[in-house]
Amino acid sequence: MMKLSDMGFDQWFQSQVSDLRQEGRDIARISAVDRGSFLIRNQTREIPAELAGRFYFQVESSIDLPCIGDWVTVQYHNNDTAAIIHEVFPRKTLLRRKSAGEKVDFQMIAANIDVAFIVQSCHFDFNVRRMDRYLVMAADGGVEPIVVLTKTDLITPEELEQKLAAIKSSDITAGVLALSNITGIGFDEFQQVLVSGRTYCLLGSSGVGKTTLLNRLIGQDSFDTKAVSGTGEGIHTTARRQLVVLNQGSMLIDTPGMRELGLLGVSEGVNQGFEDIVQLSLHCRYPDCGHTQEPGCAVRDAVTGGSLTEDRYSSYIKLKKESEYHELSYLDKRKKDRAFGHFIKSVKKQMKV
Repeated sequence: MMKLSDMGFDQWFQSQVSDLRQEGRDIARISAVDRGSFLIRNQTREIPAELAGRFYFQVESSIDLPCIGDWVTVQYHNNDTAAIIHEVFPRKTLLRRKSAGEKVDFQMIAANIDVAFIVQSCHFDFNVRRMDRYLVMAADGGVEPIVVLTKTDLITPEELEQKLAAIKSSDITAGVLALSNITGIGFDEFQQVLVSGRTYCLLGSSGVGKTTLLNRLIGQDSFDTKAVSGTGEGIHTTARRQLVVLNQGSMLIDTPGMRELGLLGVSEGVNQGFEDIVQLSLHCRYPDCGHTQEPGCAVRDAVTGGSLTEDRYSSYIKLKKESEYHELSYLDKRKKDRAFGHFIKSVKKQMKV
């Protein structure tokens, strides 16, 4: 039997109990989300759960709904074989992105994550600029990032060194692990990172080997994978997010591959992910320098002087503009949603007169 503390319910969450927990309700953790249905994990097992009607109709945004990793209060029924979710605990950390497509809204990926493994394949998927996006997302949510390079067996040692050098030259300070699920090289080093009671999340594009890595950690093929494609890349099969408790007591969440990784409202995350540029900006002539055309810009001077690469500068400007643009669109959408809500309430009020 596990304790809640074994599943990551530490003093930070314990301090929230008095505000949420009511008589007859217990505490559990969301272990899977699939098209609006939930699985919760308590001290003994996983149980299917659904949202309380009152909770569902009080939700103002999709980000307020439970997501994998959330701690919730629940009430059991049907001889403790099913549960109703009543409240969600405040989130200690989170991973979220802009919803795919043209819709300007947040999409939750996971909550209460200690470490995000940003997984890229050494073969065809390696892309430092995409890596920047994941790093910004992790920084914005207060999650520690670690870069994991997979499929090292498909490239030469010299090519691997070139990729590691590319990460270092981009001033990325996150830890980096390189491994092969086929040969097992680097797998022991990966396992040593995992600590009992902590929660980890696998992030990356489709086919980079996230699910294969999870199966290797479990020691059996519990999750479906498919044979690699003609390019040597895996074929994506993960369809939902699921939290798995590993033998050593740590918890790992596999996530579906992301074709799009739009950023929304992550200005602070951008600053944390590009601290070198933020430090340079302190020497700009103008405090509100946009680092594009203003005279006396220390950031552009660093690019000209060669101490800051053009690629890293371009990535910073692009992510900053994208985040600010989407944030303005999101705030405008929220304003319209609230105005429409007030209109509906006024109409209902008039109908009662």
